[in-house]
Amino acid sequence: MRRSRVKAKLNNNEPALITVLHLIDPSLFEMTSLMGFDGIWMDMEHHTYSVETAAVLMRAARVGCSDIIARPAKGEFMRMLRMLEAGAQGIMYPRCDDAAEAAEVVRWAKFAPMGTRGFDGGNPDMPYCTMPIDRYVREANDETFIIAQIESPEALDRAEEIAAVDGVDVLMLGPADFSILSGIPGQFDHQRIHDARRKIAMAAEKHGKQWGCPSGSAEMTSQLLDMGARFICHMADIVLVKNGLEQIQAAFAPLGFTFDNRLGG
Repeated sequence: MRRSRVKAKLNNNEPALITVLHLIDPSLFEMTSLMGFDGIWMDMEHHTYSVETAAVLMRAARVGCSDIIARPAKGEFMRMLRMLEAGAQGIMYPRCDDAAEAAEVVRWAKFAPMGTRGFDGGNPDMPYCTMPIDRYVREANDETFIIAQIESPEALDRAEEIAAVDGVDVLMLGPADFSILSGIPGQFDHQRIHDARRKIAMAAEKHGKQWGCPSGSAEMTSQLLDMGARFICHMADIVLVKNGLEQIQAAFAPLGFTFDNRLGG
């Protein structure tokens, strides 16, 4: 079965760079994967496309080397299983509240003896009934990785117990939701955010796990790497497109072109 690029890097304590694709053109997934990004964050918590559409996008990504990191909504364990069978290497689980919930994610994502994941084998992850069952089960457990997102002050208080769960590979701060739930919406330079990163870093180190979070720049990423973060998420396609369109408007407005920009700015 397909090897996980992200997990191999994390196992070697190397940094892995993930980017987010929200637009659902398969060519975009194909291009990103061919360009060699470590992983593509597929966000099915906040976006409306189906698992069927996700499977098409994952298929496009398989021409290159990028892992697919699929994020279901909280509690969507059956949907998470289908994401793995469609070819996702990683599961990013949102709003993980405690060790019991983290263990439940592991139970659904891993085959016995680590969990109780159900077997099919006729999907892209095996792929398509081409492996002995025992080998497939072993390799699926080895190659699948789980990211537990810590996104509330209460979950942060339980970061150590979440990190201690066998099968959780990465702790990840969700700074946007964490800031909102902490009463400091969007204040990403607030001391509470810095403290949260340090607390997650310490919990990960104590239990031999990796950690990470979104990063807005290379400079910020350098700081995160110095803190031990190895799972770095940077930029999203819709932001890149928006920034590019704004650059066009800024360059052409002095030439007399006008724009009815209904998004402001």
